[in-house]
Amino acid sequence: MDNKGSTSGVISSYRKRRQQTNTLFIYGVAGLLVLAGMAMLVFWLTGPSKPLSSLFATDTPTPTLTFTPTLTPLPTETPTITETPTLTLTPTASAPFSYTVQENDSLFSIAQKFNLGDNGILLLLQLNPNIDPVTQVINVGQTIEIPNPGMQLFTSTPIPANLPRGTKVPYTVQPNDTLAGIASKFNSTVDDIVKANNLADANAIYVGQLLQIPVNMVTPTATRPPTSTPRTPIPPTPSLTPTP
Repeated sequence: MDNKGSTSGVISSYRKRRQQTNTLFIYGVAGLLVLAGMAMLVFWLTGPSKPLSSLFATDTPTPTLTFTPTLTPLPTETPTITETPTLTLTPTASAPFSYTVQENDSLFSIAQKFNLGDNGILLLLQLNPNIDPVTQVINVGQTIEIPNPGMQLFTSTPIPANLPRGTKVPYTVQPNDTLAGIASKFNSTVDDIVKANNLADANAIYVGQLLQIPVNMVTPTATRPPTSTPRTPIPPTPSLTPTP
């Protein structure tokens, strides 16, 4: 009976140890499975897809672009220096003066240059009898006389006394003109005017006709003032002497 009891005790002890071993084995395997599962979970969460990053992602602030203004200097206005024109005083001629003909000059342009007025060309022709009044040709380098400002045509004022005898000046026939009246104006004679202009008839002149008048051919005659009246001399009255 004792052998049976000891055999059953050994078997019972063996079974307990086996159960303990199986339990430990099961717990060990379960622990290994749990650890493996946790490792796989961690690997998956932190792997290339990184789902964990999306769960715990934080908003990354978008950088604000701050534009730094470039200071462009404003253009500085440079003051323009206005030169004060120098006033050149041109002396006013009181008598005709000489002028040398320049390139592209004509009697018309010269009359304009010196502000000779509407009668400028006639004045130039009167002072320069060597210029052909028909063609009015002048040459570069030629010296001509320019009338002084305010000078009038010889038809309205006495001709200058310093013009040489026989100097020809142009004259345009005016209404009511006669050769005798023209000759009187220029201290000339009818015959001299006829010869200078090859006139066939001394009375056949017309308004607007251009004549060449030889001046100072005669000495001007002094005329009596129109207000003077000739006085007749009165003989003295004889005194009576009583006879003794």
